[in-house]
Amino acid sequence: MSKMESQSHQYTPYEQIDKEQLRIDIEEAKKTIGNPSEEDFQHLLKMERWGYMFTASGFVILIAITALSLTGFAFWSLAIISALLISTGNVGRWANVTHPILHGAYDKVPNIPEKYKKKNFAQGSRRWWDWLDWIKPEAWMYEHNIMHHYHLGETDDPDNVERNMQWLIKSKTPMWLRKVFIYIFAMTWKFTYYAPNTLRILKNKKLKEDNKMEILDYEYDPRKPFGFELWWDYYIPYFAVHFIMVPALFLPFGVEAVVSALIVVIIAEAFTNLHSFLVIVPNHSAEDIYMFNEPYKGHGEFYLRQIMGSVNYNTGSDFIDYMHGFLNYQVEHHLFPDMPLSFYQKTQPLVKDICKKHGLEYRQESVFKRMAMTIDLMIGKTKLLRVNGI
Repeated sequence: MSKMESQSHQYTPYEQIDKEQLRIDIEEAKKTIGNPSEEDFQHLLKMERWGYMFTASGFVILIAITALSLTGFAFWSLAIISALLISTGNVGRWANVTHPILHGAYDKVPNIPEKYKKKNFAQGSRRWWDWLDWIKPEAWMYEHNIMHHYHLGETDDPDNVERNMQWLIKSKTPMWLRKVFIYIFAMTWKFTYYAPNTLRILKNKKLKEDNKMEILDYEYDPRKPFGFELWWDYYIPYFAVHFIMVPALFLPFGVEAVVSALIVVIIAEAFTNLHSFLVIVPNHSAEDIYMFNEPYKGHGEFYLRQIMGSVNYNTGSDFIDYMHGFLNYQVEHHLFPDMPLSFYQKTQPLVKDICKKHGLEYRQESVFKRMAMTIDLMIGKTKLLRVNGI
């Protein structure tokens, strides 16, 4: 018996879990926390301010770099610091602000400004002000809020890493080269994976509604409908603002300043992709995470799968949680996706007690350890655990 199998025997098997009692316990725990309040909204505003602070600090350093015409070591050391600050603000804008708002986490806060409600945030022209990214908000909402959250670990889960990486796992590529590919992919994954994948999932939904064939593959060709929409609505807006307009603002300092600004924003983009990849992908991907071959039946089994199919990272202060994008509370988030960020800190000890009561493993480890385990899964060294006879 392997170490993994030995450890799993310490916990109650999937089939023996009292799913109805689990449902009751989890829903009772949520009631004890109460409804979202002004205090929770103020916590969101604090996270938003922190994001602006990181971004502004990064650009202040970038202005200093260009104004002083720094070169050599001074340029590169400050350029990296600037890029890190800009990228931290970028990730925070997605994970700590956009993510909970687009789940409707603050919709029930009394007298909340309309722009912080799910129906308004980043919608239409507000996309340019609230969350301009490679990803279009409505496509990400459907791919993430619906298909991922309600099909976690199933074949229909668009973020099932083991399934998505089968082309690499089944290839004859050497293991070392597979790892190199993962590192490169991690620096580009928002526009090489998330943008086209969210559009494909949304298109599939619309085609199914019209009883038409699904789009099975990405079409990057801008001469074709899918490719044109991908470029026009996803790639060009973000690229134009971040890689053309922002560097152009430094023209008063000269052409060299524009080039320096472009270098910094490119480095910041790579850091943004690496940071978001680090905190997002390992949440459901490792050899101790489960996948399922059929849909769940009832709320109790839904809750069970969110626990067995998710893992948390280290938690603690607001700063630690901010740097993890509050994705270090992934178990709590999947149980209660429409809860404000501040609820997860209150709910975590309750969820831990429920897991202990039902003999469920509550996974929580360093994000770096989980990333290493995820890479092993992505290159085919390990596999997800199976439930229901897969």
